Amino acid sequence: MNWQRARTDEKKNERKEAIYQAAFTLFKNNGYDKVSFNAIAVEAGFTKSNMYRYFSSKDEIFLNVFADLFEQWVGDFSQQLRTLEQEVAAKTFADTWVNSMLSQPNLLDLMPILFTSLERNSSFEQLLEFKRLAMKLLYGLTLDITRIYPDIEGEKAFKLLNLSYAATTNSWTATTQSDALKKLYQLEEFQALKPDFEKDLTTSIEIIIQGLKVSN
Repeated sequence: MNWQRARTDEKKNERKEAIYQAAFTLFKNNGYDKVSFNAIAVEAGFTKSNMYRYFSSKDEIFLNVFADLFEQWVGDFSQQLRTLEQEVAAKTFADTWVNSMLSQPNLLDLMPILFTSLERNSSFEQLLEFKRLAMKLLYGLTLDITRIYPDIEGEKAFKLLNLSYAATTNSWTATTQSDALKKLYQLEEFQALKPDFEKDLTTSIEIIIQGLKVSN
């Protein structure tokens, strides 16, 4: 499909959504480094020149896709946190985090790319805009966290989010295994090393919370 030039905001949003979907498919299947701006245009049914009416680079496209998914997750997670009582068990908080992440599989698939590829290649201006948005969204979550755990506030609350986010990325990445690795984990001697996303991440977040609660 070749898109004609959009003449209304609704049509422009429709075009952007088509680009987002095409980009997500390519990033998930091929990895960030193997996807080009032109490949996204082809997948979305655009000419390269038409694509430039909406985005200037694949970095900008990725950040917009990721920011949209991230904002959805923050809204969902914040709603779930508001159901938790003060000083709730760390495992309950961790379970809430894990369940909220599992409800956003597209976000999980893109999280490793943000760390391993994008932040090394994007311009200062692109990263500044994205980080400011992320900080604004995360600030709201820090308030939710401090309500639940009064001794985890300010920088500590941000630290809880950052460490939990890193643990999520590592645990999710570990679920992507080659056939050889899957075969290896079937052997009894390596069962203790076999990744379990939900169990591993829940344990990691419990440890993070407990550590922050006793740290100065």
